[in-house]
Amino acid sequence: MPQDTRSPCSERPRERLLRHGAQALTSAELLAVLLRTGTRGSDAVDMGRRMIEHFGGLRRLLAAESSALLAFPGMGAAKTCELLAVQELSRRAVEEPLRNGRALSQPEQVKRFCALRLAHLRVEHCIALFLDSQLQLIECAEVARGTLSHASIYPREVVKAALGHHAAALILAHNHPSGLAEPSPADVALTRQLKQALALVDVRLLDHLIVGATEVTSLAERGQV
Repeated sequence: MPQDTRSPCSERPRERLLRHGAQALTSAELLAVLLRTGTRGSDAVDMGRRMIEHFGGLRRLLAAESSALLAFPGMGAAKTCELLAVQELSRRAVEEPLRNGRALSQPEQVKRFCALRLAHLRVEHCIALFLDSQLQLIECAEVARGTLSHASIYPREVVKAALGHHAAALILAHNHPSGLAEPSPADVALTRQLKQALALVDVRLLDHLIVGATEVTSLAERGQV
């Protein structure tokens, strides 16, 4: 039987994936597997590479909204739906252990989940992970959205949301669009105010996470919750 003399570099992305595993492919090649076809004069790998550059990195691409994806040349409804499905499956995969286990026993998983939700955002967003009495995730919801440098987070609104979800505890998280994960004095003061407000309705504030571009800082680990 003749041997297959093709080098890995001469194989198409799908062939390489099956023969060598997904880890052997570049990010652009992995995108090409999803996209399948490129545009006139540009194959799927080239298109994937251009998309990563256009969106400012793989993380931002995989968090892009449908309107932004559809606006990219060569991205029709089918390709856009495939990327949106990958986005949601990734979020659910990271979220699943939090729904099935105690959040406090999985601090790195919680950080990873919050980073996936927030690190790519260009304006400040604040989310809350509402937990039941077993510290399993009930729901993750946005509680504030702001500007490049500030989001107004009102303790009364967080308390109202916690009661609406019948939460026994919660973890607050917000991103710093600057990319720095260092909490500001205002972040520390908000944590103190929110903890006091939640205590009045018998809800525990377990942590406040500050999400930067590459790091997540826990105020609980610093003894500031």
